[in-house]
Amino acid sequence: QVQLVESGGGLVQAGGSLRLSCAASGRTLSTGAMGWFRQAPGKEREFVAAIGWRGGPAEYGDSVKGRFTISRDNAANTVTLQMNSLKPEDTATYYCAAGTFVPTTSVAPYKYWGQGTQVTVSL
Repeated sequence: QVQLVESGGGLVQAGGSLRLSCAASGRTLSTGAMGWFRQAPGKEREFVAAIGWRGGPAEYGDSVKGRFTISRDNAANTVTLQMNSLKPEDTATYYCAAGTFVPTTSVAPYKYWGQGTQVTVSL
């Protein structure tokens, strides 16, 4: 089993930045590819970014390309999402996911999920 814990969410004004982190514990050799998803109230969970076990190339959702950057540090068992130029439509609960062989934009292949961290972007 792999446990994932997200941190770094909060309230930020539009145009600002936040840095989310996800710490993995347990059988960390099983984390495989890791990703970030987000879910706003009343909406489906949306792919944000994913990165392979050895790092790049990363994949990004169309709505965040050029603004968000995913990275990972296997020695520290962490994956990070740097979010710049935030917009109100980025407001959502952000989830860390792990456990696929390769980075994927789909929810189903990920075996492990964190509890989520709230990101709120105000005007």
